[in-house]
Amino acid sequence: MLIARKVVIDDIYIPVGRRNTLHPETVRVLAEDILENGLKAPIRVRHDGKRYILVEGLHRMEAMKWLGDVEIDAYLVQAQKH
Repeated sequence: MLIARKVVIDDIYIPVGRRNTLHPETVRVLAEDILENGLKAPIRVRHDGKRYILVEGLHRMEAMKWLGDVEIDAYLVQAQKH
C-alpha cells in the first residue's frame, strides 16, 4: 500500500524529456480544479539516494507550484527494473 508523504516541490528533479511534455493550459485548468477540490491524487516520485525524481504528475506539481504551494503530496515508488 502506498502512503503519501509531503515533499518539497523544489527538491524534485524533473527529467529533461518530461519537461518537454508540459502544457501551460493544462496547468492552469488543474490549478483551478485544485483550488475548488484540492489535490485528488498525489504525484509519484522515486529517490535515487540524493534527490527525488519525478515519475508521474508533472502538471499537478506545476499547478501546485503555480498556486504558491511549496510542498506536495507524493507517493514514493521504486524504480522499474528493465
